[in-house]
Amino acid sequence: MVQKSAAGSAKRGRPRAYDPGAALEKATLTFWDAGFAATSLDDLAAATAMNRPSLYAAFGDKEALYRTVLEGYRAGARAAMKEALDAALPLREGLRRVYASALAMYLPAGRPPRGCFMIGTAVTEAVQDDAVRDSLNEGLREIDRAFEARFRQARDRGELPADADPAALARLASGVLYFLAVRSRAGEPRAVLEATAEAGVALLTGAASRAGGKAASRRARNRSGSTR
Repeated sequence: MVQKSAAGSAKRGRPRAYDPGAALEKATLTFWDAGFAATSLDDLAAATAMNRPSLYAAFGDKEALYRTVLEGYRAGARAAMKEALDAALPLREGLRRVYASALAMYLPAGRPPRGCFMIGTAVTEAVQDDAVRDSLNEGLREIDRAFEARFRQARDRGELPADADPAALARLASGVLYFLAVRSRAGEPRAVLEATAEAGVALLTGAASRAGGKAASRRARNRSGSTR
């Protein structure tokens, strides 16, 4: 009886035959490449090296697995933005890091352009899936809130004018990020996207406005001198 119980206990305590983290990573890449609708259970089974019964037992059906990897992607995005927007860094440097990190993910070395997982897959599924729509909406708002908090810090520290609107700037910063996500998936050259990101940083930090103001002042002075 004791030996039987010990054997049963050992059996129940046997470690999983798969690595959940690795399986979710493979599933994420599979959904990312093909989208939710075009990804079959056979595709997921092949990618994760798990058969269908094992997939169901571990993660539920395809919809449940997709929602799991979507939440995992959001968690990773939150952590990446927190690191990039470190308050110890100048605002301009933080924004550059956000966009550089995003482009590194959207344009992986040795693989086709893939853009943002959330934008590329959840936007389509959100039309008919309430849970995905809620997750997408909250994911977008998380990005806005992260940017807004950093812009508010920058305003309070004098990096931005006292009348700067952190919420409005956050929406603009998010818009630049979504532009990079969509255009990278469409095959826009990296150099063009990097230039766009840099222009966005200049606009968001006021550099573009200051440069434009100086140019306008020079033109006004030139016009005034020509009339004398």
